[in-house]
Amino acid sequence: MGATSNGHHAAQRDDRNGSGMNAAHLNGAPSNGTHSTTGFHPEGIHKNGLTTAPQRVLEVAVVGYGNWGSKHVRVFSSMPDVKVTVVDRDPLRLAEAGHKFPDVKLDESLDRVLDSADVVVVATPPRSHAPIAHAAIQANCHVLIEKPLATSVTECEDLIHAALLQGVHLMVGHTFEHDASIWKLREIVESGELGEIRYIDCARLNLGLYQDDVNVIWDLAPHDISIVNFILGEPPTGVSAWGQDHAGRGFEDVAHMKLRYANTGIYAYIHVSWLDPCKVRRVTIVGSEKMAVYNDMATEGKVRIYDVGIDAESEYPDPVTYRRGDIYAPSFECHEPLAEQAKQVLHSVRTGAAPRTNGESGLAVARVLEASDRALRSGTEVLLDEAMIDITIEARPAIAELPWALALDRQATA
Repeated sequence: MGATSNGHHAAQRDDRNGSGMNAAHLNGAPSNGTHSTTGFHPEGIHKNGLTTAPQRVLEVAVVGYGNWGSKHVRVFSSMPDVKVTVVDRDPLRLAEAGHKFPDVKLDESLDRVLDSADVVVVATPPRSHAPIAHAAIQANCHVLIEKPLATSVTECEDLIHAALLQGVHLMVGHTFEHDASIWKLREIVESGELGEIRYIDCARLNLGLYQDDVNVIWDLAPHDISIVNFILGEPPTGVSAWGQDHAGRGFEDVAHMKLRYANTGIYAYIHVSWLDPCKVRRVTIVGSEKMAVYNDMATEGKVRIYDVGIDAESEYPDPVTYRRGDIYAPSFECHEPLAEQAKQVLHSVRTGAAPRTNGESGLAVARVLEASDRALRSGTEVLLDEAMIDITIEARPAIAELPWALALDRQATA
């Protein structure tokens, strides 16, 4: 693919988007996940995000038709004004995609697809994320990368810089930051209902899926790191990690992490495993007054608040006095998080609005993951400079609930 065709395609895409988005525009976009109510508004889009007229069709290329790639294909192909192309070098996987989604295009070559793609979704093994994303960015495509953003801090920083120079959005698949249950958890914490937060505990366990290029921390922990960062509004300042390779495949398949958040004095504990008989997806927040639990495997009442704790008057050596009260599940509207993420991607591409989970969000998680590698080797806590990345989100982005919002699919988040 030559430079001439890339340049022509970029100009054509900018003209169709009507955005005129460039590096300066992205530099000026709010970093807190909201979007400005001033500036350009493409035809058919009001500044409040409501759709008033048919929009041009966006071409979305999903690279990698595996566990997560197939879910992205399902979600994007269900949305109006979107055409999906599946890119995979495995002809059997392409055949499977064509059988399940007869309306999507199929291609074994990313180069052929980049000339027409507006958005590239990278759902391949982690160590291939950076080179594929760089190729898409150089072709002036917006990019959504499944977690982790890349497999080193340097790669993440290079991707952020490249996207800024090309004037395209770089987004990371921190799916749970698009989950209404996690938003509700953060709302509960910020309301003070739980009292002073003592600690946060996360568990993400299952039998598989083993990865060939990263350990279980890099594979599963990004979700929980992003969840805790999102709830607390800051990245951690220290990382400790312990892990073991039990199956003899060369990577830790069971691991524990301890994250220290110095600004709030809160510790978060994360347990991840590929070698467990039970599928667990749980976040527990323990406060001085109450406790909250998010259980993604629950069929209803995914968020529950427990009015339990210990009596603050209990002091050693006196026996601990326990308090046991009511348990209730707050009511809130849910949609499939992966679909909400896809809507956010399309909204950002069409309007230029800052995405909720941008490259900086992915970089904040990658810094923790890279620190966990050092902590595993050294057996000691690795300190981080929390001032380097601002991941604060002050308000939920004003993205309209369009009539084509998908119903909650409880199997969409693994």
